[in-house]
Amino acid sequence: MTNYQIDIVSDNVCPWCYVGKNRLELAIKQHKQSNPNDTFSTTWHPFYLNPDAPKSIDKQAYYESKFGPQRTQVMQGHLARLGKQVGINFAFGGRTGNTRDSHRLVQLGKTKGPAQETKVIEQLFNAYFEENEDITDQEVLIARGIKAGLPEQEVREWMTTGKGGEEVDKEVADAQHKFISGVPNFTVNGRYEVQGAEEPAAFLQVFGEIKDRGDSGTGAVNGGNTC
Repeated sequence: MTNYQIDIVSDNVCPWCYVGKNRLELAIKQHKQSNPNDTFSTTWHPFYLNPDAPKSIDKQAYYESKFGPQRTQVMQGHLARLGKQVGINFAFGGRTGNTRDSHRLVQLGKTKGPAQETKVIEQLFNAYFEENEDITDQEVLIARGIKAGLPEQEVREWMTTGKGGEEVDKEVADAQHKFISGVPNFTVNGRYEVQGAEEPAAFLQVFGEIKDRGDSGTGAVNGGNTC
């Protein structure tokens, strides 16, 4: 039996982080078909793609100002096609902005364990990428935290008092010290790195190498799409 610990550095407004998460899950499912006793645990770590972003700005206008209207249209079409392959129905309306508060909500989930943390991540991705919800809005975050299974009173108190902010900022700084400049970034068992939203085959390759070589090896897979 092999135990896999996967550390994921992600920002909640990066579409490739959502794609990468679902591709990773497909790889885990495929791996466990032939290795049913192997175990997987994931831990999410925050990243600020735009730390100076204001709250609640028009998403489409922001993308077009950053990439231009034509490139934005091409990128969104590409994402829509790839998303459908992994069960994501991307929508491109709504609002975007600073992600620190959304990472604080994930931090609350983290205090409850890996499974609860992942449920919060899933709620944020669904809200932002599929339902055009504004995850810079505290009430949206509170509602999604409750939907993820967190106690309402605890979520509301956590979000309105700024809890988790220092921890989030420290983890973001840690990622920078590790020279992580794009997300998603996956590290498996502290030694094998997958940079970007790679196809499931890339993760399966890493799982196989760890199973064959144990903790004696290291490796990196580059080339996946990143924000």
